[in-house]
Amino acid sequence: MTDLIRLLDEGGYSCVISNHGTIRTFTRRSVADLYDLLKNEVSFLQGAQVADKVVGKGAAVLMILGGVKEMHAHVISTLALNMLQKTDIKVSFDTEVPHIINRTKTDWCPIEKRVKDCLTEDETLQIIEDFLHTLPLQKK
Repeated sequence: MTDLIRLLDEGGYSCVISNHGTIRTFTRRSVADLYDLLKNEVSFLQGAQVADKVVGKGAAVLMILGGVKEMHAHVISTLALNMLQKTDIKVSFDTEVPHIINRTKTDWCPIEKRVKDCLTEDETLQIIEDFLHTLPLQKK
């Protein structure tokens, strides 16, 4: 995991995932990369190790649904940590915060705000899907 964290930091990536002897790096904002993997390449998430800069409840649910084995976050929300602690995912982090804030530091992260009261992973996933479909396409 130490090597993934180092790569995350040195490469300026948003997320680094290792599985099946392959390391992949990601740069898109929010949960777009995790969502795409869950929908299109779930086998890469199953049993993977993930190093991520910021993990809110939405990202945590995507990792749970994808079957991630281990994850490290520089920043994790209490909402995300509560979800992950109910699973077998090995979790480490640098800083826990009550919730993730948006990029302008004026409010909650839009996804975290939308999913904060969700009770199930399926409900959370539906809200993430609805939110992502409202955004302009992001570069992969």
